[in-house]
Amino acid sequence: MDFLSDARQDVYRPSIFELIAQEQLRDLLQPAVKYVLAHFAQRYPRYLIRIFNKHEELYALIMLVVERHYLKLHNASFAENFYGLTRRRRPKYETEKANLAVGRASEPSKLNDRDIMRSLLFLVGIPYVRAKAHDYFESIGGGISSDIMDNSTQSSSTQTRQQKLQSIFKRLYPIINAAFELWIMTYNVAYLFEKTPYYRPWLAWMGLDLRRAGPVPVMEATVKQYGSLRERLSSMLRSSPRFMLDSLKILLPLSIFFVKFLEWWYSPSSPARALSAAPTGPALPPPRMLHPHPKGLYVDPTNYGQCPICRNQITNPTVLPTGYVFCYRCIHPRIEESGLCPVTLHPVELEQLRKIMG
Repeated sequence: MDFLSDARQDVYRPSIFELIAQEQLRDLLQPAVKYVLAHFAQRYPRYLIRIFNKHEELYALIMLVVERHYLKLHNASFAENFYGLTRRRRPKYETEKANLAVGRASEPSKLNDRDIMRSLLFLVGIPYVRAKAHDYFESIGGGISSDIMDNSTQSSSTQTRQQKLQSIFKRLYPIINAAFELWIMTYNVAYLFEKTPYYRPWLAWMGLDLRRAGPVPVMEATVKQYGSLRERLSSMLRSSPRFMLDSLKILLPLSIFFVKFLEWWYSPSSPARALSAAPTGPALPPPRMLHPHPKGLYVDPTNYGQCPICRNQITNPTVLPTGYVFCYRCIHPRIEESGLCPVTLHPVELEQLRKIMG
């Protein structure tokens, strides 16, 4: 009767740690791609700066192709397939435990086109919308007090329609985002205590659950199935397409780790970089300020601390790559409208605004 006791445990059900691990792998792909693209965009700005400014759209397009390929071929996303998981339409009556007890494996069913389209919506579409919403929230001053962003002398009656919509979005976005995360956490806790077979709410709506591609093998079965490392390498070399796919599954996580390591190594707060630097030496001078353009705003060099736009004392100082400092509430709409430094008339992006913390 030992096989009955073993059948009581669903060996095809992945643990919450496996599901979280594949989620983290998927979340690391976009920062890694962005970091590599930013590195090459700094070297070749003429060719790659426009692509880098649209990196979210480019990444979404790439992942749409990759995820669709893996869903059609493996019934799983790229990260799910990497961890040996697969998606299936949950049957009305579960028979995998009985099949395992009698030593018969159930045949996996292919996802239909409707399941693939719904899966792509939540694998690619929803993350893209959330990323764009977060960028817009930060671009309009998300998390910053309204008295810093807006002019205090401006009444609500003189606000434009766009400003009112932005104000409503700034209030609603944190609430919606927190409710969404709480919704996901509720399903994670319910899945952990086996109250639901779905660890994500949209999987329950689609009727799909995640399963292991096979039961957890014991050590002897693992050795017999995979053999030694030499045998695995020789079998991979005999089938070159299979070898290439298996290599990608190994090289991609290693590349993510390498990119994150380089990002940490070259960060200013890296202790390794601080140890490798010379203890003494001359400090690097700051870059020179660009000369004002004849058609730009006049800057009085004798009146230190005056905003060139409002001609008042600078509040919430913000510096541009050109070296000039403005009030944040003055320079933000200027850059948003024209995309030029008011003094030098050099192109400037909103992402290049840097606040000076005094």
